Amino acid sequence: MFDVGSVLELRRDFGLGIVTALARVEGESVGVIANNPNHLAGAIDSDGADKAARFMQLCDAFDLPIVTLVDTPGMMVGPDVERTALVRHCTRLFVTGVNVSVPMISIVLRKSYGLGAQAMMGGSTKAPLACVAWPTGEFGGMGLEGAVRLGYRAELEQITDPAEREVEFQLMVDRMYERGKAINAASHFEIDDVIDPADSRRWITTIVTSTPATPRRDRKKRPNIDTW
Repeated sequence: MFDVGSVLELRRDFGLGIVTALARVEGESVGVIANNPNHLAGAIDSDGADKAARFMQLCDAFDLPIVTLVDTPGMMVGPDVERTALVRHCTRLFVTGVNVSVPMISIVLRKSYGLGAQAMMGGSTKAPLACVAWPTGEFGGMGLEGAVRLGYRAELEQITDPAEREVEFQLMVDRMYERGKAINAASHFEIDDVIDPADSRRWITTIVTSTPATPRRDRKKRPNIDTW
């Protein structure tokens, strides 16, 4: 997606679930935030949220457009991560995202679920200047297996045979996966388009080069960037 040899990853060994990097596309500088599906399947934990939020501040301070590559099942859940004040850390992504003034483009590579996906887009699919998806994109309010078990609990409990219940559960999940495909999200105008992955660079270039030039200023845009 980016110019050869231009990608510089920052804070590689901290917040492993999020990748933050500086890069160039057609010579234009951008900041890149991507979920790492090799860590917690891409779920956002406290360290990852802090890492991404601070990087957004950095990009905003130096007027760097932000490209987010989304592949997350949402915010991480469970007693262990909740002991790290997960909600307080993850909300930094929302607060920072809605307050940056630089252009943002979001590309959904695969999973786009729940608040985690919204946080990667500056608040919603409508927040970036463009939000597009690869054909492999999946959308939902939460992980679909969990959504079925919670939303259809009563229906599933009425099936007494465990094997039959599991078959019905899988059918429900499959139906939700079908409805949550990227092409369906685009047909309801939830996202701007479903694109060929090979066109990702063209979309990024078009957005970055079509935005107005940054006006000159005689003072810092931000008084400070968080030190952590």
